[in-house]
Amino acid sequence: MSFQTQYKEKLMSAADAVGIVHNGNTVVVPTGVGEPPALMTALSEQRRNFRDVKVSQILPVRKYDYFDSETAEHVRPVAYFLSGHTRNCVDGGWGDYIPNYFSEMPMLYENNDMPSDVVFALVSPMDNHGYFSVSLGTDYTMAAIKKARAVVFEVNPNVPFAYGNCHVHISDVTAIVEDETPVATVGLPAIGPVQEAIGKYVADMIPDGATLQIGYGAIPDAVVMQLTHKKDLGVHTEMIGDGIMTLVEAGVVTNRRKNYLPGKMLATFALGSEKLYKFMDRNPMMEMHPVDFTNDPYLAGQNDNLISINATMQVDFAGQCGSESQGWRAYSGTGGQADFVRAANRSKGGKSFIVTPSTAKNDTISRITPTLAVGTHVTTSKNDVNYVVTEYGVAQLRGRTAKERVKALIAIAHPKFRDELMEEAKKMKLM
Repeated sequence: MSFQTQYKEKLMSAADAVGIVHNGNTVVVPTGVGEPPALMTALSEQRRNFRDVKVSQILPVRKYDYFDSETAEHVRPVAYFLSGHTRNCVDGGWGDYIPNYFSEMPMLYENNDMPSDVVFALVSPMDNHGYFSVSLGTDYTMAAIKKARAVVFEVNPNVPFAYGNCHVHISDVTAIVEDETPVATVGLPAIGPVQEAIGKYVADMIPDGATLQIGYGAIPDAVVMQLTHKKDLGVHTEMIGDGIMTLVEAGVVTNRRKNYLPGKMLATFALGSEKLYKFMDRNPMMEMHPVDFTNDPYLAGQNDNLISINATMQVDFAGQCGSESQGWRAYSGTGGQADFVRAANRSKGGKSFIVTPSTAKNDTISRITPTLAVGTHVTTSKNDVNYVVTEYGVAQLRGRTAKERVKALIAIAHPKFRDELMEEAKKMKLM
């Protein structure tokens, strides 16, 4: 049977495809813009027909109607990483959160520690060999597909066909839905003077030939803006965004000096503009791979001068970073922060940067604190954190004594809090 014949036999409406889901199933959806809007809308419209169905994903970008406390017994959100849409669900008690390391999510499916009954994913059109590209959210989705009872693809001509380990054959697909809705886009965050100052400190410490892991946010974008004079940078990251694309177009990113897969730029999900998605289409420099490949500290750390840049909300005197909660209240998730901090520490010449403004809530709270707030989830341990950067400078922690760490961290705190922090350090016998 030809690939096109198989395709036509599996083609159906989104409303019919949702019928593949059974009561009690877990539906796995890719990260961010890899979510399939027609399928998610159809599931929302039919949610009252189901009982105890869970929808699991990272970073939903659209607020579908199944985000509904009154119908959570029918379809319930489950977050692997909290965002604006899922945070309220978990806070309200009608959604769930699964803590995890991003790099280990495929293994959790493989070991049956997390369920994957049905996968809904947004994919590129099928190529001449019968393959679709799960390019926008390769992440944990490839592993979930291998374990799923049913795989439903939403084929969209606006989705790029990317290279890498992100391809699924028509013979492994249960049902196909077609849709032409533009892929969701995410604009660049606003960059202020604080972010710009932090970005300059980090950019000044990145050598030519370095390999970058840069995430989404104002500070990472501020770093990118200040790298346009660098040469022969490489990319081994979890997220590909417009900032990295800009560096490629400027000739700054060449990937020539990478030790691991030289000439190739690696990522596991995409988040950005329509231009970015077109940039990814059949680009021989760009490869999308599952997250247990991109975020494996051993593999990423084989690149010399690996630079990781990750944000946090709070750093204590020991160097512990609370990057995902506000006290006991979960706010985001671990994501790939710990993965890439460890990767950079393994790398010859590598540097891991934890970046944060010195204050929060209009300069009323110091993000450098004697201890983390009660209940704070520790994202990155004191033994892993190396460089902490605020708009007031850089504190280098690895290899330093507890007292040296405190002194360095107070020096980059906001000036209005330094005396207070010094007094607390003395009480704790750290100064």
